[in-house]
Amino acid sequence: MVALPLSYSFAFVNQWVWATVHERKLIPTEGFRDPAALRQALVDARDAMLCLVGVQGPLLAAAFEGEVFNGVIRLHFAGGRFPQEQLPTLRQLFPRASITNNYGCAEAMPRLTVRSAEANELSANVGRPLPGIELSADDTQLLRFRSVYGAVAVFEGGRLREIGTEDWVPTGDLAEQEDDGTWRLLGRTGEVFKRHGEKVSTAQMLETVGQTWTAEAATYPDEDRSGEPGYVLVLAPAPDQVGVRTLLRVIRSRHARAQWPLRIEGRETLPRLANGKVDAAALSAEEGPVLWDQRT
Repeated sequence: MVALPLSYSFAFVNQWVWATVHERKLIPTEGFRDPAALRQALVDARDAMLCLVGVQGPLLAAAFEGEVFNGVIRLHFAGGRFPQEQLPTLRQLFPRASITNNYGCAEAMPRLTVRSAEANELSANVGRPLPGIELSADDTQLLRFRSVYGAVAVFEGGRLREIGTEDWVPTGDLAEQEDDGTWRLLGRTGEVFKRHGEKVSTAQMLETVGQTWTAEAATYPDEDRSGEPGYVLVLAPAPDQVGVRTLLRVIRSRHARAQWPLRIEGRETLPRLANGKVDAAALSAEEGPVLWDQRT
């Protein structure tokens, strides 16, 4: 059952190609553009596989609270932060489904690792590489992969660049390997920076926020008055002041001041691209109420 645009590689490879090769019925939907039709498709499903991006976890919880969809037996998430904090709700919605955190990039077509949702309590932990895939991090913690199953070439900047089976391909993510051999993502290369000498990872901040705030959250870059890089934390829907104070207590207890958001803003909903991911450009361009500011 497809709830993502087929132009998105995770849906195309994991669902369209899979259904074609295994001669399984493909059920296209408009996803959350038409929640009523998606709900009916989920009700009618029989032994179905559903592939989503991470940000659709909170959307499922909000749109279908109290529902039960026994016809879905495989629920895969990729394309962004795994909605670990939504796991209890996802279990209620899909009691028969195995739920997995899938990690990959377009060049990997489409996965590098797969872990069960219960295997680790951190959404940033993506598990171990699949058979036939090598993962490594360079001196800057940039995560790379090498595999005979990856893409053979990419077209970028008007040129075709071939990828050999011995070539290390950068994923665009920073990561470190845990003692048990699994990998933990630190954020995209643009999401990790230095502020007042402190290393800041917005992905780690969203991990902290997700342990208290179970609705939607995102960040966008900004600068403080001195020109130092920083970021803004956006919550949707906007919490009340009690919720903001509760969240700030958690942030302050786990992060140095330089790692705090410059401010916290509220939105009714987060703007999204066609593939379901948060539209970062639109997020920074929108105006919303400021719920907290470091300067006040």
